[in-house]
Amino acid sequence: MFGRQTTGSVVCASCGRLVGVRDDVCLNCGRRNPALWGFSPLLRRLGADLGFTKLLLGGCIALYAASLLMSPGALQPKGGLFRLFSPNLEALFLLGASGPLPVFGLGHWWTVLSAAWLHGGLVHILFNMMWVRNLAPPVAELYGAGRMVLIWTAGSISGFLVSSAAGAFLPNLPLLGGRAMFSVGASAPIFGLLGALLVYGRRTGQSALRQQVLGWTLAGLLFGFVIPGVDNWAHLGGLAGGFAVARALDPLRPERIDHVVGALACLLAAGAAIVASIIFGLGYLGR
Repeated sequence: MFGRQTTGSVVCASCGRLVGVRDDVCLNCGRRNPALWGFSPLLRRLGADLGFTKLLLGGCIALYAASLLMSPGALQPKGGLFRLFSPNLEALFLLGASGPLPVFGLGHWWTVLSAAWLHGGLVHILFNMMWVRNLAPPVAELYGAGRMVLIWTAGSISGFLVSSAAGAFLPNLPLLGGRAMFSVGASAPIFGLLGALLVYGRRTGQSALRQQVLGWTLAGLLFGFVIPGVDNWAHLGGLAGGFAVARALDPLRPERIDHVVGALACLLAAGAAIVASIIFGLGYLGR
């Protein structure tokens, strides 16, 4: 059931058509090694996203729980709905919060990878996990699971890099802000996924999809402009990064095995960024 298939036909990892387990290229979509060395049936049991959506959701929830456990009094009611069950800044800093202070003040450049997995409160994580659950599977279906993670990572890097630079070098601007020293949340890569859907609608000429996703994007940006404390620079940076990388990946071309390998490397890099933040953060706080 969980072994490698060595004979017969399997389903191509990209297009879903039947191919020989030893075929070098899928005759339908052109993907090389369409059987993934015979592991294609096993991987497809994880779903079109290869289980990456569950990994993103589970990782964010686990780190949010860890940040609460590291924050004395975090489970006690605080003023305001958006501050309900909020971890303290020390916990978020140790786990890899990004922003002008970590990135430019302390040189913790890797936090542009780790910050997307952290959240500042219960409402924050609930909203973001809802969007991840709704957006990651269709992006994985359209681009492939590996490219979905690459787009997610690009949105995280560009979003938090733009946010950190704005906080370090720009004054407060109407609606956009720009002076928060720390920033966390999956909304930067979520806007990257929205950028990928915009690219797909434009690339395929699906105006209805493009208009729908554009409406979601504008609504998300408007929400950030209205609600105080939202990192709009991270949203805009994530949208730009996801859009640019999605264009470069071209959703009309089949996913390649190196995309999946790159996705695994990105996930390992995010884990390493969290570990590095803990190591260097403990040293900083211990001074």
